[in-house]
Amino acid sequence: MTAWNKLGVIAGAGALPLQIAAACQANARAFHLIRLSGLSDEAMTPFPGDECGIGEAGKILEVLKREHCDAVVFAGNVRRPDFRSLKADARGAMLLPKIIAAASRGDGHILDVLVNTVEEEGMTVIGVDEAVANLAAPAGAIGDYSPTIEQMADIKKAAQLINVMGGFDVGQGAVVARGFVLAVEAAEGTDAMLSRCAELPNNVSRGGVLVKRPKPDQELRIDLPTIGVETIQRASAAGLAGIAVEHRRTLVLDRDEAVSIANAAGLFIYGFSADEISG
Repeated sequence: MTAWNKLGVIAGAGALPLQIAAACQANARAFHLIRLSGLSDEAMTPFPGDECGIGEAGKILEVLKREHCDAVVFAGNVRRPDFRSLKADARGAMLLPKIIAAASRGDGHILDVLVNTVEEEGMTVIGVDEAVANLAAPAGAIGDYSPTIEQMADIKKAAQLINVMGGFDVGQGAVVARGFVLAVEAAEGTDAMLSRCAELPNNVSRGGVLVKRPKPDQELRIDLPTIGVETIQRASAAGLAGIAVEHRRTLVLDRDEAVSIANAAGLFIYGFSADEISG
C-alpha cells in the first residue's frame, strides 16, 4: 500500500468516484475532486473539487499541484473522446498526439499515457483498491449461493476467453452458458452486453454465467473491472445463474446491497483465483 497525505480523485461517470469521496470523508482523509465535465455525477457537487474538461490536462495538473495532492486515483467511466472536436488547453494539445497514437493500439494504452503524465509531475497514481478498503472482491462465494461443477466449467471458459481476446483490447467480460459463448464485452460495456443476453431466447441464456476479469497486461491502478447492483439486476433479467469475478482484481461496489439482491434472485457471486481457471 502507498502512503499518501492528500488524494486527488479524477472523477468520471458512475458511482465509484462517489464511494471514494464518501470513504475519504468518513475516514477524515484529505482529498480533492477533479470532476470531468459532462461525465461526473451531480451527486459529486457537494464535495470539494474543481470541474475540468477531459482535454484540459494543464488545468488538471495545476489543480492537483495547487491542492498539494501527492497521490491520484482515476475512478469512474470515461468514454473515448472525439479527438476532432476535443477542446484542449496547451498541455492537453501537447499530449494529444501521444494519446491519438496510443488510442490506435487500444484504450488501455491511452490510460498508460495519463498515468505517465501524472507521475512525471511527481505524484503517485494509486488503484481504487488502495484508496478505499474492502472494494476488491474476496475469494470464494460472496453470498448464499455457489456455482455448480458445470457452472465452474463455464467460468473457466469465459475467463480464458477474456484472457485471449483481451490481448486485442476487446473487453473485460464474457457470458457463457453450458459451454456456449453467448456474448463478449466490447465497446458497449457490460450493461449493454447483458441487455443483449436478455434478448436471447430464455432457454439459451438460462443458467449462464457472467465473468469479469482484467485483460492481460492491464494497468490495474486505473481500470479494474467493476460490478455492482445494476450488474446483478441485469444478470438476473438475462436469466443468468450468477457472476464470477477474479478476486482481488475486480471491484464489487455497494457489496452488501449487491449481495442482498443476488441472494433474493438466487444468483451466485463468486471470486475465483487464477489457479482455478488455469489449464
